[in-house]
Amino acid sequence: MNMEDLAESNLARLKLNPYPGRGLVLGTDALAENLIEAYWIMGRSPNSRNRIFVSEDGMELKTMAADQQKVEDPSLIIYTAMNDDSANFVVSNGHQTNQILNYPGIGLGMGYFIENQNCEYKYEPDAPNYTPRISGLIVMGEQPFAEILILKKSPFSLSCDKQLYRYDNFLPGYGYCVTTYNGDGDPLPSFTGEPYLLPLDGDIKELVKKLWDCLNEENRVSLAVKFINKETGDVTIEIINKYATVEP
Repeated sequence: MNMEDLAESNLARLKLNPYPGRGLVLGTDALAENLIEAYWIMGRSPNSRNRIFVSEDGMELKTMAADQQKVEDPSLIIYTAMNDDSANFVVSNGHQTNQILNYPGIGLGMGYFIENQNCEYKYEPDAPNYTPRISGLIVMGEQPFAEILILKKSPFSLSCDKQLYRYDNFLPGYGYCVTTYNGDGDPLPSFTGEPYLLPLDGDIKELVKKLWDCLNEENRVSLAVKFINKETGDVTIEIINKYATVEP
């Protein structure tokens, strides 16, 4: 199977997955002009579905409650999902986003960060699911590179397994995706394997629609795509929210 067929096959499989959970994608557009970060959230419970994405400055992407009066437990659902300092671009499914971004020497990659944090940011404490923490990093410069970090519970104990993947080159029009779950279940089955290839063709609006259409209609909540111009560093974010803000 060639790369194009593999990426399309993976996209079709994602579309058939009723609950991949939270997911992120790192890659580049078909013209190789922009580096790309994508992130989505899904939800089964009312608390998880009561969310929207907001980005006030075009850099930082946050989750917020759609209806503040219905928030049950904000600890694992309200956080900064994307942020950058114009050189390093981080996306994650939890509070580790800013800790990674602000860690000294993060421009060298996430390996040093996680080794010196003694796995402080391990999988989430949401037994029995033990949701993996997934993080992505794009480092700009003369030789841009990207990394995906997966922290998940060992299948044999409560210890944390750490998987770090580095990409020194992206082929135009493709990216790598990781999600928190393999599918629906009780408990939810954690993601297994390596990040998988997805097609990232089209401009930012076309890509947002393509990814949104691949997420289960009942469970999808919000999606954001960030384009980072490789020449200028200019950032563009497009957001889709399923739910609207409820005024108090």
